Amino acid sequence: KQWYQRRVAITAGKEALKQAATDPKTGQIDMEILMTGMSASSRAKRTELGKFVLQTLRNANRSFKMNELFDTCKEGYKDGFTQIQYEMVIRDLQEENKVVQTSNRHIRLKDA
Repeated sequence: KQWYQRRVAITAGKEALKQAATDPKTGQIDMEILMTGMSASSRAKRTELGKFVLQTLRNANRSFKMNELFDTCKEGYKDGFTQIQYEMVIRDLQEENKVVQTSNRHIRLKDA
């Protein structure tokens, strides 16, 4: 009886781990989800969106209001993204010292 209970517990643990580590976009097990809380595909999209935001700022050669930059990027970016994803990308770029947010909610390149 004890070995059966251990077997059930091990099977349940494996299934829980499998469910927790499955990337909902790809359906594949992605251990990055457990380690970082974000799938590799989500991280790649976030990096790609960050590059697009930087390129948008470089091409315009000016600062943008936060919502204006969001709208501009939303129009030109090939994939969709949410306001939350955008704000996370802006925060990432600030932490990397690539962009600066001024007191009046404008975003500009750090070296501009």
